[in-house]
Amino acid sequence: MKILADFNLSELTEELAKFNLPKYKAAQVFKWVLRGVDFDGMTDIDKNTRNLLKQNFIAVPLDIETKLVSKDKTQKYLYKLYDGNVIEGVLMNYKYGKTLCVSTQIGCRMGCKFCASTLNGLVRSLTAGEILAQVIVANRINGGTIEKREITNIVLMGSGEPFDNYENVVKFLKNANAPEGLNISYRNISLSTCGLVPEMKAFADLELPINLTISLHSPYDERRKEIMPIANKYSIAEITQAAKYYFEKTKRRVIFEYTLIEGQNDSEKDARRLAELVRGFSSHINLIRLNPVKERGLKATKEDKAQKFLEMLEKMNVSATIRRQMGVDINGACGQLRNSYLEKNAER
Repeated sequence: MKILADFNLSELTEELAKFNLPKYKAAQVFKWVLRGVDFDGMTDIDKNTRNLLKQNFIAVPLDIETKLVSKDKTQKYLYKLYDGNVIEGVLMNYKYGKTLCVSTQIGCRMGCKFCASTLNGLVRSLTAGEILAQVIVANRINGGTIEKREITNIVLMGSGEPFDNYENVVKFLKNANAPEGLNISYRNISLSTCGLVPEMKAFADLELPINLTISLHSPYDERRKEIMPIANKYSIAEITQAAKYYFEKTKRRVIFEYTLIEGQNDSEKDARRLAELVRGFSSHINLIRLNPVKERGLKATKEDKAQKFLEMLEKMNVSATIRRQMGVDINGACGQLRNSYLEKNAER
């Protein structure tokens, strides 16, 4: 069956016309979908129409089965999909609003050595509606409405590589931004990629003013290959060239994610090489102290050394910060999301 959240309003109107349903009913259904309401809750739609829709469509393709709350008030969600698969998401509180980290795939096939999402490989990619439903449901349970959203920002940094699910991700972005939809500004959305160069360039050509974040994690190709298998396909030179192209097309500053791993990428030599790579265009380096993943044997750079690494970059006039760790105690921090059931402290 088809997922209603996969359609924008125009597409849904056309789809429901096949069942001889008028435009106004399509508009009613569309509003309920954005509220995360299942068919039985669509109170202004007659019973016969609701039964017809039930037989042919899925209204809410996922829901939050379990919630964990961190000491820092970060929330981690276990979403259960209509087909029984599970994904995770994280809601973070900032001064400017609430940011939801969404997943784009069930699992991941990129194989990065510091990430939990890839441990079980890729199950399947999510549809545009399944990605959007994560936002809709999180907005609903936090008291948000269509008119006054509680979710103000979105980061595509959960399980999966967004550009490995390119078409669905682009459709999700357009549907999330649509004025008749959730109306989320592109400037309030960030997308993280491990560096799929052809898709980076194709995405740049769309000229959507989205914040592009690139997972770099080493300034040297050979070392990067050891922790990120995608580096065997695309070199750092190709990635930085694509990043510059993205900046030229969108005028949006490019952010490089750089996870500090003890003894592997945290030396003065690494800092100097990293500074060389990002010169010549507007960019920022987001330093991340490695978050623990029990199946991995990697260790985080110590806090004082991470601070020194930051200071070295700043002395070379590089824009950089150390990301604040959020949700570590509930395995909700960068690199910790996976497609398995939550293990502790659940609020049901």
